[in-house]
Amino acid sequence: MPQLIGKVALITGGNKGIGKAVALGLAAEGASVALVARNEKDLERTRADCVARCFNVLTVTADVTDERQVQTAFAKTIERFGRLDILVNNAGAFDGGPLDELSLEAWEKVLAVNLTGPFLCTREAFRIMKKQGGGRIINIGSISAQRVRPHSAPYSASKHGLWGLTQVTALEGRPFGISCGCLHPGNTMVERRQGSDKTEDQEPMMTAEELAQAAVCMATLPAHVNMLEAIVLPVGQLYVGRG
Repeated sequence: MPQLIGKVALITGGNKGIGKAVALGLAAEGASVALVARNEKDLERTRADCVARCFNVLTVTADVTDERQVQTAFAKTIERFGRLDILVNNAGAFDGGPLDELSLEAWEKVLAVNLTGPFLCTREAFRIMKKQGGGRIINIGSISAQRVRPHSAPYSASKHGLWGLTQVTALEGRPFGISCGCLHPGNTMVERRQGSDKTEDQEPMMTAEELAQAAVCMATLPAHVNMLEAIVLPVGQLYVGRG
């Protein structure tokens, strides 16, 4: 029996990779889904995939770092579905390099997508969920929030910040029935890794669909139960003491 019938989920970066896999997983449990991303062509392909499976889907082209576009995306979701039960902050960016060679532009781009975006989306979701009496927010973090790699300052800093935002959201949401948890993926085979010859992209991998099972588990918990933090990674991946 599907566990999310009548629920509505909004997923940022829902057009491919982890976001798409999570969206399909939630839809398979009966949720209506709103997919938000910048790439309209990828969104259309994902929408067609959802429609082919008889899933109820809305797509919105928007940049999560733009306040007005975020507000519009949430407004369109409410206009279409009338409510919002689950927000998945998944949209992300990666850039890096040696600290002494890192540009301010690279730093600001990653922080904007990975941290400012989730803040803007969380703020909109809070305003909706407080009025309707509850909801759940799932932030897609990274094991880099706890075990960093060299040359990853913007990404690692943003994911550390997202974990902090998760805790504040959970704390402030508690009186209103709003829960918030952070899912930290390890190595996941997404589009940007395919065909890559980078050393880290040759490490043990899991699929986006395998990771999405954890997100679906978080989303389907009873409303009074929260998975505050979860780390999911391939068994063979270096993690403890990595560097």
